[in-house]
Amino acid sequence: MPIEEKYHDEEWGKPLHDEKMLFEMLILEGQQAGLSWTTILKKREAMREAYDNFDPEIMKDYDEKKAAELLSNAGIIRNRLKVKAAVTNSKAYFKLVEKHGSLDEFMWAYVDGKPIQNRPKTNSEIPANTELSDRISKDLKKLGFTFVGSTIIYAYMQSIGMVNDHLESCEFCDE
Repeated sequence: MPIEEKYHDEEWGKPLHDEKMLFEMLILEGQQAGLSWTTILKKREAMREAYDNFDPEIMKDYDEKKAAELLSNAGIIRNRLKVKAAVTNSKAYFKLVEKHGSLDEFMWAYVDGKPIQNRPKTNSEIPANTELSDRISKDLKKLGFTFVGSTIIYAYMQSIGMVNDHLESCEFCDE
């Protein structure tokens, strides 16, 4: 099964509450900016290894030496701003947890714990961002996060199942 199909069928649009995976997906969505999701999926395992399994406790202490190591790793996204954002966001994560308990509680509170079911008929009906993603983006930026623009956050909301944008014709829409 192609990597994109496996991701679509098994992960995308399914409610996610695992704190570690929520943080990983937030970092990956930021890494994806300007690239295809296929690129991210192909580099996902290498990125997990390079970023210490996206453990914010470890990532918050990354220094210039670690940043240089990441930037020289051909298996990951080697963009200086995105590497810096991953570190910045790991630090901001702890501010969020201090204020809101967890990333899970923070994100899912916006939808009262229930996924938004859009059921679009065509891909053209799926928005790039919404008023809700605008609000979440602003709230994350206030907490110190970067690479969390509204479009990135809408994609994040889809990836963690806060929004189910599986097409009406998709057999995975109701799962």
